[in-house]
Amino acid sequence: MNKPILELQGVKTIVNKGTSSETTILKGLNLKINEGDFITIVGTNGAGKSTLFNVIGGNLHADEGKILHNGQDITNTTEEQRTAFLSRVFQDPKLGTAARMTVAENMLLATKRGERRHLIPRKLKSNMDRFTKLAATMNNGLENRMNTATGALSGGQRQALSFLMATIKRPDVILLDEHTAALDPHTSLNLLHATNERITKDHLTALMITHNLEDALEYGNRLIVLKDGEIKADFNAEQRKSLTPEKLYTYFEG
Repeated sequence: MNKPILELQGVKTIVNKGTSSETTILKGLNLKINEGDFITIVGTNGAGKSTLFNVIGGNLHADEGKILHNGQDITNTTEEQRTAFLSRVFQDPKLGTAARMTVAENMLLATKRGERRHLIPRKLKSNMDRFTKLAATMNNGLENRMNTATGALSGGQRQALSFLMATIKRPDVILLDEHTAALDPHTSLNLLHATNERITKDHLTALMITHNLEDALEYGNRLIVLKDGEIKADFNAEQRKSLTPEKLYTYFEG
């Protein structure tokens, strides 16, 4: 059997250590992420969803346990080192893009993620056709704004660009941190459809935090319920078919 592409073994995180408000967020969490998994993650506020992503991303280190990437221990590697195989899209459309650079320039920058930078020609023109075709897959007119400064885009277009930048190099793992939550319902649905199509078509591996239980039931091949820093349930695609938002909500209770 192949190794998981990413695995968390007994991961524990503590905040405010040594103070009266010391709190354990993740409580010995175990999780195996296999290549091609598209995992939706739900849980109440304070369940540990963002902490889980921060630990995976490397901007928060585990106090106990291990994190393995293709079987190799990366527990103590930095956030910068992990960009070689991991990318993340945040809730805020302003994060993940450079406002003064054009859409095409941002996409070119994303092709260098995790690499050493050198003083070499940009090769923007030679990549323009490829970038334009990628932008068209977002179905929101982004392909018509390739030379527009990113700060002038709508929130939906800017978030679509963030998603393209996160996936352009086919990272081993993509973290989608409520990436549609700040958008209006129509724009959010459009980006979710484009996200699902890209991940499924290109067989990418992704984890997506959402507060929308219907979206959690519709997208991906696995659904994880996180509660009090522990995985309360981990449903595969077949098990998820018998769930409704009402049934799923019961896992948050008690």
